[in-house]
Amino acid sequence: MADILMPKATAVWLIDNTTLSFDQIADLCGLHKLEVKGIADGDVAENMRGVDPISRGELTREEIRKGEQDADYRLKVSESKIAHIPQPKRKGARYTPVARRADKPDAIAWFIRNHPEVTDAQISKLIGTTKATITNVREKTHWNSQNIKPVDPVTLGLCSQIELDEVVNKAVDRRKKMDAQKEKELGGPGLKPAKEADAASDAVQPAKDTAEPSADDVFSAFKS
Repeated sequence: MADILMPKATAVWLIDNTTLSFDQIADLCGLHKLEVKGIADGDVAENMRGVDPISRGELTREEIRKGEQDADYRLKVSESKIAHIPQPKRKGARYTPVARRADKPDAIAWFIRNHPEVTDAQISKLIGTTKATITNVREKTHWNSQNIKPVDPVTLGLCSQIELDEVVNKAVDRRKKMDAQKEKELGGPGLKPAKEADAASDAVQPAKDTAEPSADDVFSAFKS
């Protein structure tokens, strides 16, 4: 597996900014060649923003140049300069650069559409937004509602794939309960089995007298 943190977003950038072949990009990003072709055709990762692997320190311009000059060359990911440094666990709300803050409503819309089981508190903590903003996006009262489009927070650079997976996995049980409750509400009361229905009917209706009336019974009313 390649060491590219955001493979699809990186593939988008390489397709748009280099002349590398689909095979080279697929090998580097750990994707299938047809998947890379789908990205180039717009059938895969539609509306996904490209991520520059050079600025992330994953590739060098020299390495890309080698690949562009030789179609058989397989690019090598640069060794991370901070991989050996233990990263402290983040506490409290996430700080988001000013340039990324306008993207938060798009990430919120993505959660609302694709993962309704994730709570507002989880969304707020993951991407560093407020519950009021989440409510405005959900109720479409946000000042920029007409321009909001669902985009996953990883693509927007608001969190890592690992952090997103962790939040979604924690909410799986809650999603199952939501689906079960929804099914119960839509199903409504079922029909009783035929035997139970017949028994209930017999209990309500009085038993019929099946004996035939005699002649004396019929003419008794006329007797004085």
